[in-house]
Amino acid sequence: MAQSDRWFSSPTQIFWTCKALLDGRTLTHKTEIREVKGWRLASICHRLKSEFGWPILVEYRGPENVAHYRLASGTDLSQLRFPPSAKSLADDLTGGAA
Repeated sequence: MAQSDRWFSSPTQIFWTCKALLDGRTLTHKTEIREVKGWRLASICHRLKSEFGWPILVEYRGPENVAHYRLASGTDLSQLRFPPSAKSLADDLTGGAA
């Protein structure tokens, strides 16, 4: 794998982020740390949005402006492009036809 193809997040964190967003969850760094011991949620969401076109919304809540990430309502999941470590999620959405 070329360095330019490599994210500075583990494939497990990227997969988890994609899966959680597909499941309709709203994510925070605290959730990511607790569930996958990750710390790159903002970077992963930024890359999904900018390079893969995911319609990820961010809302800053509370006095500490904690970022909460989610997919936009009405997102056509079958039209999403997936990073290499989450390609199997696309297969799950299309029954293996992706």
